[in-house]
Amino acid sequence: MQMHTHKPNRRDFLTVGALTPLGVSLNGLLQQEASASQSKRPKSCILLWMLGGPSHIDMYDLKPDAPAEIRGALHPIQTKIPGVELGELMPNMAKCVDKFSIIRSMHSYTASHGKGDHHLLSGRKFTNDFYPPSFGSILAWQSEARQSGNVPPYVQIGKLTSTLFGFQAKAGALGRKYDPFLVESDPNNSKFSVDAFAANDSIGFKRLSDRQNLLKQVDQFQARVETKMRFAQTHDAFNARAFDLLTSNKAKEAFDISSEPEGLRDRYGRNRVGQGLLLARRLVESGVRFVTVKGYVRSGWDHHSEALSRLKSEVPSYDQGYSALLEDLADRGMLEDTLVITAGEFGRTPRLNTDSRGPGRDHWSQAFSLTMGGGGVKTGVVLGATDKHAAEVTERPVSVEDYAATVYQALGMNPHKTYLTLDGRPTEGLPEGHVISELLA
Repeated sequence: MQMHTHKPNRRDFLTVGALTPLGVSLNGLLQQEASASQSKRPKSCILLWMLGGPSHIDMYDLKPDAPAEIRGALHPIQTKIPGVELGELMPNMAKCVDKFSIIRSMHSYTASHGKGDHHLLSGRKFTNDFYPPSFGSILAWQSEARQSGNVPPYVQIGKLTSTLFGFQAKAGALGRKYDPFLVESDPNNSKFSVDAFAANDSIGFKRLSDRQNLLKQVDQFQARVETKMRFAQTHDAFNARAFDLLTSNKAKEAFDISSEPEGLRDRYGRNRVGQGLLLARRLVESGVRFVTVKGYVRSGWDHHSEALSRLKSEVPSYDQGYSALLEDLADRGMLEDTLVITAGEFGRTPRLNTDSRGPGRDHWSQAFSLTMGGGGVKTGVVLGATDKHAAEVTERPVSVEDYAATVYQALGMNPHKTYLTLDGRPTEGLPEGHVISELLA
């Protein structure tokens, strides 16, 4: 038998480091940005990512006069704004429709999950040689000099991944330094904790500091014997900031959802979506600039079969959590400086299919809906319209790039600021797109 020897390299030492309380989850940590005194809270964003593609025709853009195979079994209900209707499974959102706006005329170039995910999460198209940085990563990069240093600028609650296109909502071409800090565990779990802050009496901060110094020495040695590529150059700052986060009481307190009143936790809903949104509010309140929340309770929004029963299992949690978040932010005076978005990668086919398990709706990118509220966006607006079957946009089409440009402006980001990709190409954050003037003055 031939024996293979393995020469330890820099990656091996990093793997050893992951066995400490810094934990594997810190491998996605973003830049910990320098503290800066500010007289006004900067704009932040909470994005509920409805992975799979929610059905616009059953939730936001119902067509009650269409044939049964188009309209489905759900009925519209009146909201507090005369003439504006939502699906019957969203009574709480109907009561607070004045706190968000609906774009009913979204359209995209693709009905592919992976490509659609990247497109809606960044405003740019994914290609074989270009992974577009997400909104959160761009915000973390552009706000480096202004971010308070004790919390990560970008957090992701729940892992998002696509079979063919890998992990979503990350930094991609911008470099892993700006990846989100990932919280994999369910905030609704009674034993919820963030691994990075888990107490470990056997390893004190002195020993952690010693290990950090050892890792720094390994990095310095490795830098002398190998050609450093851009992705390797991020490790020094990456590990230092991971240590800073671990030793930050402010960060630990921000993730401590158990300190919230029981009544408020009930108000958000005792499920992954509701508690994820409550945790997102805590994080934004502590200074985190962008939070992406995995936006489903059970199996996502890809309802190719049994659309009715699956909508009944997902929409109520969304309705309760989203409305509670908007009201909570408003009560705390935070809504004007917190942009709240709920979106998926596309909509669903207007015509129900004949799946043997029960009728469902397939992928549809020609027309779909999403919501935006807070963050200075005009609310109570219903923008755009579709035809009688919610199949095609008939009024005020909004491209994904236009939506992205609006997100950029609402958050004070510069779409034309240039970064170098990992292979050294100068690239604008968002080369295309026009701000939606009806939503931003």
